[in-house]
Amino acid sequence: MKARHSAAFTAILAAVLFGATTPFAKALLGALSPFMVAGLFYLGSGCGLAVGMLIRHVRRKPGAGEQSGHAIPLAEMPWLIGAIAAGGVAGPALLMFGLDATPAATASLLLNLEGVFTALIAWVVFRENVDVQVFLGMLAIVAGGVLLSWQPGEGGMGKGAAFVALACLCWAIDNNLTRKVSINDAMTIACVKGLVAGVVNTGIALWLGARAPAAGLAAASMVAGLAGYGVSLVLFVVALRHLGTARTGAYFSVAPLFGVAISLALWPEQPPLSFWFAAALMALGVWLHLRERHVHEHTHEALDHTHRHRHDEHHQHAHDFDWDGAEPHVHPHHHARITHTHAHFPDVHHRHTH
Repeated sequence: MKARHSAAFTAILAAVLFGATTPFAKALLGALSPFMVAGLFYLGSGCGLAVGMLIRHVRRKPGAGEQSGHAIPLAEMPWLIGAIAAGGVAGPALLMFGLDATPAATASLLLNLEGVFTALIAWVVFRENVDVQVFLGMLAIVAGGVLLSWQPGEGGMGKGAAFVALACLCWAIDNNLTRKVSINDAMTIACVKGLVAGVVNTGIALWLGARAPAAGLAAASMVAGLAGYGVSLVLFVVALRHLGTARTGAYFSVAPLFGVAISLALWPEQPPLSFWFAAALMALGVWLHLRERHVHEHTHEALDHTHRHRHDEHHQHAHDFDWDGAEPHVHPHHHARITHTHAHFPDVHHRHTH
């Protein structure tokens, strides 16, 4: 239970960092093009995490059972490439175009749709289990998103809101593909994604005629990107490893709440009544997800893999090296076949059918 609560907190912290970035992106769009903002955010993420990885490598003390490298297996690279294309290139650009035509507070709440799309893909395509309570929570979030984006006086859904919704779909695809590589080092995944997406988006911006920003503005954008796109993604991948795709997406749905708070502070205005109804529906959906409890008898098949772990109920194994007792630690280990009952989420050890 403690580990699951820790993973939920990790996902919410990722949401706080990402949600806070949205209104700052809105502010930057007055001086920078959408592709340039996305590019600088991801460059800040990739470069900052690369420095962090270098510091981690220098400070690491050689110890038994610690992985010497963080390379992602070649067989898993197609998943990462797909995640980068959807979430690192298409998603940010669509969001920036949406922010350019949508009030920041409205766009922040619309980002809840990412959790919905993430869950739908996880359930339909990757067969992740879904409980009634989780399904009802997603319905509430969808209803809030539709109410928020529907503008009868302008012919239905606003163009900006449609761009934000498409960005959410791209990130949902990204989330599900990232789950396939989430057992690998989270900083490595986020760093690679940041560097590639940053170079691509910045290159597109320059190709379209954008000028290089002033040094101060570029630095501020990259720092914001390191927090909202870099550190946030590292935390998201860690949570993904422990909670599964749909549940992590649900916890991440609290991101707009923090985006809204900052947006209203930066651009004071009186939101329409529909805004508050939509916010209430989305809050209800998030609450339903947070109180979910999934318990049943299940079987773990025999498995050999490598990842960072503690000696919990799923990691009761001996070591074939001198272990100093430090946890968590990383080494190849074997899981024997076991059948038991406890509350769980579809993490890396609970991807079973129902």
